[in-house]
Amino acid sequence: MPRLKALGRLMQDLEDQVAVCMRCGLCQTVCPMFAQTGREADLARGKLALLDGLVQELLQDPRAVQDRLTRCLLCGACAANCPSGVKALDIFIKARAVLAGYLGLSPLKKALFRQMLARPDIFNRILSWGARFQGIFIKPVDDLLGSSCSRFLSPLLKGRHFKPLAQVAFIQQAGPRNTPAGTSGLKAALFIGCLVDKVFTGVGDAALKVLEHHGVGVFMPEAQGCCGIPALSAGDAWAFDKLVGHNLKVFGSQEFDFLVTPCATCAATIKNLWPLMAQDYSAEEQARIARLAEKTRDINQFLADQVGLAAGKDKGAAKTLLTYHDPCHLKKSLQVAAQPRALLRANPRYRLQEMAEADWCCGAGGSFSLQHYEISAAIGRRKLENLRKSGAAVVATACPG
Repeated sequence: MPRLKALGRLMQDLEDQVAVCMRCGLCQTVCPMFAQTGREADLARGKLALLDGLVQELLQDPRAVQDRLTRCLLCGACAANCPSGVKALDIFIKARAVLAGYLGLSPLKKALFRQMLARPDIFNRILSWGARFQGIFIKPVDDLLGSSCSRFLSPLLKGRHFKPLAQVAFIQQAGPRNTPAGTSGLKAALFIGCLVDKVFTGVGDAALKVLEHHGVGVFMPEAQGCCGIPALSAGDAWAFDKLVGHNLKVFGSQEFDFLVTPCATCAATIKNLWPLMAQDYSAEEQARIARLAEKTRDINQFLADQVGLAAGKDKGAAKTLLTYHDPCHLKKSLQVAAQPRALLRANPRYRLQEMAEADWCCGAGGSFSLQHYEISAAIGRRKLENLRKSGAAVVATACPG
């Protein structure tokens, strides 16, 4: 019964928000999906029209609407550029939760999100074993790509390139931290995020190193879990709620000035989506989420705005040409774009060269790249071509995808 009431409230929210869309179609110019397919139903305007029917009568075929909603990267470009202020990203997130609540989840998704992801201790244990035995199932490509392909023609992986799991997860390598504020006078909780912890451990090393270098105290709990965005993107509000509650307990055990993360998606989820989906939480939980959201910063934003930047010494050596890709959730959801560039310009070894369409989606979109690989790859090729044309030898970004 509580879940039905929650779904009812979500439906009412959708009805109110969908009505704001004027169907002007300006989202056409910024939607990476529409740029590839040219299909109205892949556009924010088209999806909102479908949702309007869903709100009125749940349609005769809600699964068709659910399938259409998954054809979205959740990049937020439509919301960031909407002249009417339609919060399309919030609408699509809530709509997925409504549809999943109404139709139910597949057994695979239930096992993945509720039995694994929502239980951080089990999730960590399974991926730890996976890292040990992944060599049986994957084959390295070469040192240049640093990626692997599936040894078997699995329906999911086929011949795709992907980053293998790190042999040892970052938090397991580094160990938990709880150090007092140093010369900066600041203490930050470090929310690592799943991909940095399990795959891109070097990013975690760099984050910890730069915080300690600047005299920032670090609280990094070992028991932290996923931010919840994979479950929420699939419509599993139950698993999302469990992960939010878990992290509130873990990070509520210490006082700190800011919560810092090197993952743009984690930052946007904690800052925007935790409060968005907290309507049925207790007043105390909502207040704790609001306080944590207010403290949340992308690490580039934190270093530029709170710690402060000083340009490194230029020793006269030739500078490497570098370009920057704006992660969707960092620029479009959090409006953080100047700070990463300020960090790059402060490094005397590089010269920043802006590429065309620096904030155009890379096509990953989390699980979108698994479900709609060909479209994802096509969007990625557009980004790749802009990278090539920039002439840069290095590309920097804050997006694990």
